Amino acid sequence: MAKISELLPRSAIVLDLQSKEKFDVISELVRPLVAAGAITGESEFVSAIVRRENMESTGIGVGVAIPHARTKAVSSIVLAFGRSDSGVDFNSLDGKPSHLIFLIAAPEEQKTEYIMTLARLSKLLRKDEVRIGLNKAGSPDDVLRVITQHES
Repeated sequence: MAKISELLPRSAIVLDLQSKEKFDVISELVRPLVAAGAITGESEFVSAIVRRENMESTGIGVGVAIPHARTKAVSSIVLAFGRSDSGVDFNSLDGKPSHLIFLIAAPEEQKTEYIMTLARLSKLLRKDEVRIGLNKAGSPDDVLRVITQHES
């Protein structure tokens, strides 16, 4: 099973999200994955993630959201990370805006890996020191270093 740090391409780390709305942020995080060839059908994937968001919020609280979807438009499981200084409303459980947004894109058939990745990412982001490190990270390398240090 791949580590979180191995699933997150440097090119898909956006430290200054420009978008303010949830679905615009999702599109902003999908773009580098499309550019990298990890997502083959952008509109199909965005539709899947929008459907998922409309069913249940992926804002897990403590300033974190993990939008995610499985679809045939994805060749292998991949992540994108974005940081928003102003915060984005993901209808989080605690009612607070999300500043750290991890997007998970997975192929339809990789259900187990997808669930395990979501679980491992959630566990990682529950650690205060991880969130603090990600909020302070000055570069994509810093982001990867924080994740690598804390994932088991």
